[in-house]
Order: sequence, then structure tokens, then C-alpha cells
Amino acid sequence: MSVRIAGIGTALPPYVVDQPTVRSIVEAVFPDLPPTLQRVLSTFSHDHIQTRHFVRPPSWYAERHGFGHTNDTFIAEATTLATQAAQAALLDAGMTAESLSAVVVVSTTGLATPSLDAAVALNLGCLPSIKRMPIVGLGCAGGVTGLARAAEICSVLAAPVLFVAVEVCSVTMQRSDHSKSNLVGTSLFGDGAGAVVMHADGRYPRIAASWSHLFPGTEDIMGWEVVDTGLKVRFSRDIPAFISSNVGPVLQQALSAWSIADTDIDRLIPHPGGAKVLDAYAGLLGHSDDELAIARDVLRSCGNMSSATVLFVLELTLRSWRADDRLALMTALGPGFSAEFVLLEDA
Repeated sequence: MSVRIAGIGTALPPYVVDQPTVRSIVEAVFPDLPPTLQRVLSTFSHDHIQTRHFVRPPSWYAERHGFGHTNDTFIAEATTLATQAAQAALLDAGMTAESLSAVVVVSTTGLATPSLDAAVALNLGCLPSIKRMPIVGLGCAGGVTGLARAAEICSVLAAPVLFVAVEVCSVTMQRSDHSKSNLVGTSLFGDGAGAVVMHADGRYPRIAASWSHLFPGTEDIMGWEVVDTGLKVRFSRDIPAFISSNVGPVLQQALSAWSIADTDIDRLIPHPGGAKVLDAYAGLLGHSDDELAIARDVLRSCGNMSSATVLFVLELTLRSWRADDRLALMTALGPGFSAEFVLLEDA
């Protein structure tokens, strides 16, 4: 069965915070940074991120919170954001929650048992018999990977499926971690949720194909370390350089398997992990900077919301879909280390 996007929606928390405000909090929390880490604070001055959205006011992040409290915050706020995005996607699709056969929820920034998919299904008023699938640990790749897995479920069930990616990155800030990774994370990540309803009769492009690649020996590049105070972010290598050196051949494998060339791609829908990540993607596909304008706008106004971010780019791309657009490529990278691609086709 052909699976099309029937509806899409996004949600953001209420607190909009600019970079100077976040920097002032970081400087208050870490007053004695050595010169090598002081230089990292210059990332707050780069204009590729201007604002982000947080689930709590700025003053909350200057306070000390235990893992239990921050994780409770994650559960409550992720449930709210995921429900709001799902409601928007159902409205866009012209469907009700009772029509859904399954719900798939991706998230990486906290722990929840019962899982978030149960909370979302109950909040929406789905049928008690709805099938559910939580997916955890995909990080920034989750928006693309989860969409592909949800489409496969939709194809098997031949009935509408809801996919949600939701992250509350802000609660993972570690007050006791003076590492470069933690400081970069505080300058980069935000909170948000995106949702997609898919069905055979959707009015948007169909999910034509997907491709995944796991790079051996790269577990150190990106992920979490679980410490007493929560989830400690890990970045161990130059990710844009890794993209430039390693992702190109994998992308060509995918294009070859789909019997298309990179010149056939009309729209690029990348996960905007950072300005240099977008530059690396542009170099791989030879797309102009204008073609990355939507991704850069999302990064500028929302930061990197991990798995959810690419769905914000997808929503704006679909809203600006042109009559002659036929193929679009969604891309994301995540822990593993992995590269994920989804091909959309409007034919």
C-alpha cells in the first residue's frame, strides 16, 4: 500500500529565550571556566541560532534540580507537547483520533514508563485497541528513522498511523559538567514536538523509500552518559567533518538503490543539527544555500530540538511545495553513529 502524509503539525513550549539570556545563565552556573572553555561561550554570539523555546522560564535552569525532578518535568512537558503536535496533525489531516490504528512516538531526552505513546493515545482519545510503539535512543536521527518505521507500520495495517517526535532537551543541562560538550549543548538545543499522520489517501507526498546506515566503531561520536544527576551529553568528534568524509558514499548508495541521481532531488529536508552540519549537507548534494533556507530558519528560531527538528523543516517544506516539485530527501544523523534518509515523492 502506498503511504502518504495526510497531516502534519508542530508544537513549541511557551518560553522563548534569546541567546544572550542563556549565556548569562551559563556564566552564572559556571563562573570559573578556564580560558579554553571561555572561548566556547562565543558560540552564543553566532547568528545561526537567535532564539529557542524552553518548557521552563530561564530562572529555572539556574537552579539545582535532581534527576528525578528533571525527568518528571520531561514526562509532563513531553506529553503536553506531543499531544499538541498530534492534535494539530489530526486537524490538518481532517481525521479524528478514533480513526488511528497505531501511534509511534520517538523521544530521547528522558525516561518514561508507562511510555509516552500511551499518554498521547489516552490524551487524544484513541481507541483502547490502538497499537503503540515507543522508540528511544535515536537522538537527532529519530525524526527521519521514526517516520520511516511508522510508514512501514501504516503499509502493513492499511490504516491511518500517527507518528510523533518530541524532545525536552533543555532539562538535560548538567550543572556539574564543565565539559565542552555540555557548553555546546546549552548553546544549541531547544524543546519541541512534531507529528505526522499518514494514510493511503493523504494529500501530501508519499513516503517512497528509506535508507539506514550504521557506521562501525563510532559509538563514541554522539550520545548520553547516564550519571547521578541525569543525562550527560557526549560529542567526541567533529560531526560536520565526519559528514563530509563519510556520509557522501552512503547517500550515493541510497540514491543508486532508488534508481535516482542527486540532481533528481527537488527539495532537501535536512535535520538542522547546526550551521556547519547544514553546510556539510549542501556540499554533499551540491544544493545552493537558498535551498537550505527553511532549515536555517528553523535552526535560527528554534535551535536543535533533536528528533523533532526535521519535522519542523518538513512542515514548512510541505506548506511551500511547488507545482513542479516531485522528489524530496529527508536526512538526519544520530547516535550509533548512523545516517538516515527518507525519500518523498509527489507523483
